[in-house]
Amino acid sequence: MKIDIQSIHFDADKKLLDFISAKVEKLRTFYDGHLDLKVFLRLQKVEVKHNKLVEIKLMVNGQVLFVEHEHQSFEAALDLAMDSLITQLKRFKEKVKGL
Repeated sequence: MKIDIQSIHFDADKKLLDFISAKVEKLRTFYDGHLDLKVFLRLQKVEVKHNKLVEIKLMVNGQVLFVEHEHQSFEAALDLAMDSLITQLKRFKEKVKGL
């Protein structure tokens, strides 16, 4: 699995990067093929309460799965995004099995 994490408009600390890496490693339990993952962390407008945006782009077998979620913290946004991504990955896996 290849993981690329980019923080936009700020510098992410090591604790956040380690948290993200640990979370996305769990994708291996749902798909055993090669996964190429890009995670984008963005700070939106400061005056908005839910200003932390996490976007995840997962390339698997030539297909692109994409999710994005906003929340008060990057950790919470990542949890929501991972839930959506796991659902998409399970659907993709079932679709591939059905072909």
